[in-house]
Amino acid sequence: MYLQELQLQHFRNYPAADLQLGKGINVLLGENAQGKTNLLEAIYVLALTRSHRTANDHDLVNWEAKTAKISGKVVKSAGTVPLELTFSRQGKRAKVNHLEQARLSQYVGQLNVILFAPEDLAIVKGAPSVRRRFMDMEFGQMNPRYLYNLSQYRTLLKQRNRYLKDLQHKQKKDLLFLSVLSDQLAAYGAEIIAQRLNMLKKLEHWAQAIHAEISQQREELTFHYATQVPDDQLTDAKTICAALTALYAKQRDKELYQGTTLVGPHRDDLHFQVNGKNVQTFGSQGQQRTTALSVKLAEIDLMKEETGEYPVLLLDDVLSELDDARQTHLLTAIQDKVQTFITTTSLSGITRQLIKDPTIFHVAAGTVVADASANDAATKED
Repeated sequence: MYLQELQLQHFRNYPAADLQLGKGINVLLGENAQGKTNLLEAIYVLALTRSHRTANDHDLVNWEAKTAKISGKVVKSAGTVPLELTFSRQGKRAKVNHLEQARLSQYVGQLNVILFAPEDLAIVKGAPSVRRRFMDMEFGQMNPRYLYNLSQYRTLLKQRNRYLKDLQHKQKKDLLFLSVLSDQLAAYGAEIIAQRLNMLKKLEHWAQAIHAEISQQREELTFHYATQVPDDQLTDAKTICAALTALYAKQRDKELYQGTTLVGPHRDDLHFQVNGKNVQTFGSQGQQRTTALSVKLAEIDLMKEETGEYPVLLLDDVLSELDDARQTHLLTAIQDKVQTFITTTSLSGITRQLIKDPTIFHVAAGTVVADASANDAATKED
């Protein structure tokens, strides 16, 4: 899978842009605050219909315009798929093959991307909510069923929390309805937990080999999914559902007192362990960086395993954060394997001999110009 074309209209600081992209490594070269990250964000949004930088879609629209549009052509083994997203005050519209999609969940998965930025160290170092979001965004791309269960769960969670607040303030009294909501929430929550466990087991398999190689076999990386469901009941969705239902019953008085749902996948966490120790708490900065890099590279192989297609890789100023050994491992791992977009202020900071025939774009003040001389080889290849 690769993105052949990208067009922007009134997106962020781009009045307009029309790019023909290389199949291999694409380098976005320019000074800071010129729009390099905005281009990566556009590709990310085209894939997932939402930004990794803001929860407000209005931020994506150029301040001089009322609407913004991102479109592109994705080349897969089965053929070329045109994609289009439009953002306006009325909301966002998504098209696949020029046909508008009734639900965004039907759109997500047409283009799979992996973003790696310096702040992705937060996957290891950050709050549990960061790791939950990581699981939801990545697994949702690979598995439409996961995305559906997550959507249903979030809707029911809001409804149940609202009802708990009403019970807390004595505006409602019917505990039977709370039980109905609890049963429904447990069913979807169990599916999410079961799917997370399944996907994490596969991701761990790929990440372990990568981490061992980077650390020269000195370290073993393992994952631990932290949940209130007892370990011996994490066997299948039906058993997990029964465990969640029992936990809701056990926590009912506490939830009524606090007016919120205290159990479920929205409260779970993912722990990364190196040689049996939690790398977030006990790992060195180098171990944390290696863990984050291993997990991100493992996603490439997992997406290929799950979808049959390699994803597009977005590297936002991440090479400057890696030492020579980790940078070499990253560039060697992706060469001739996945379409990659790299933002950088200077090519001198990149191990050039590891990049074969890069397609280079110069970015300045919301304009993008292809480096014709550097791109001749890529153009001939296409």
